[in-house]
Amino acid sequence: MTAIDVTAAAVTAALSTIDANLAEFGDRYPDDTTVGDRYPLRAANTGWTTSFWPGQIWLAYDLTGDEKYLTAGLDHVRSFAARVADGVDIDTHDLGFLYTLSCVTAHRRTGDDEAKRAALAAADHLMSRVLEPAGIIQAWGDLRDPAQRGRTIIDSLMNTPLLFWASAQTGDARYADAARRHAEQLRDHILRPDGSTFHTFYWDPVTGEPLRGETEQGHADDSCWARGQAWGIYGFYLNYEHTGDPSFLAAARRCADHFPAAGVPYWDLSLFEVERDSSAAAIAVCGLLALGRPAAAGAILGALISDYVSPGNALLRHGVYDKPKGIGVDEGTLWGDYFYLEALTRVTRPDWNHPW
Repeated sequence: MTAIDVTAAAVTAALSTIDANLAEFGDRYPDDTTVGDRYPLRAANTGWTTSFWPGQIWLAYDLTGDEKYLTAGLDHVRSFAARVADGVDIDTHDLGFLYTLSCVTAHRRTGDDEAKRAALAAADHLMSRVLEPAGIIQAWGDLRDPAQRGRTIIDSLMNTPLLFWASAQTGDARYADAARRHAEQLRDHILRPDGSTFHTFYWDPVTGEPLRGETEQGHADDSCWARGQAWGIYGFYLNYEHTGDPSFLAAARRCADHFPAAGVPYWDLSLFEVERDSSAAAIAVCGLLALGRPAAAGAILGALISDYVSPGNALLRHGVYDKPKGIGVDEGTLWGDYFYLEALTRVTRPDWNHPW
């Protein structure tokens, strides 16, 4: 089979799994990770990963034009609108993940007004997490929590697109200004001189002084967590795309240069002969394709297609959520599935308009 045939077959297989999951989950949500290669049903729309399920549905719609996916995608808007209106589990910077894929995409594809209102409400809540004078968006938890105050994490680079979208929709530059300042702080402090990255970084919430880099899900504070490095590739590129700031493009390239050039990485780039993380690989493929590095992206995507397709109801197996805490180790991950399907969409639909 040619590479084109292999990719087309991978798309067909992925869509078959999504169809089966539509029958099983519908407008409900799979859990963060599989258990024995199968996603359990999540009790409610809580946590940071639920939007990766409607995100997959919208990708299926973009790939096929099938109205069943459009209907299913819109079914999730009501749940996300209620979540932000009722304040359910929204004390997180991951509002960007949650509302870009569930509601911004729904609005872009259909013009749905409820989706637009919900996404703007989420952007307003995200703005409440900006800490002055550091100008960073706090990652997790109550803003008064001393354990979390002043902390941001590299994943946040994927959450700023919600704020750029909000500025474009409203004409209010405050959203974009906050997003850009936050990305600048990560460019200057979470990205190390050698092109590796910290997972998390702290600022003094009173003075704005940068304090220290640490890890939360990586091997050590001075190691390089693979998924964080992948977030850096794609996230810095997206911030470049929204701002035109060449320093963000340079940051994305530095992150890409530090990422393994072929195959699926170990869950921490400082380790060997440990579990690999297919979700880090899928995210990196999307970033590498956006950066115009098809050879590197193709090598990693080829490895995912040939060796990491799940036999269960996930798209990918052999992902790692949080190895230090023993959560979701060597399982499928909801975000890994989303970015794998996004990578396949990017390859098979070069004219595709991404949701970020």
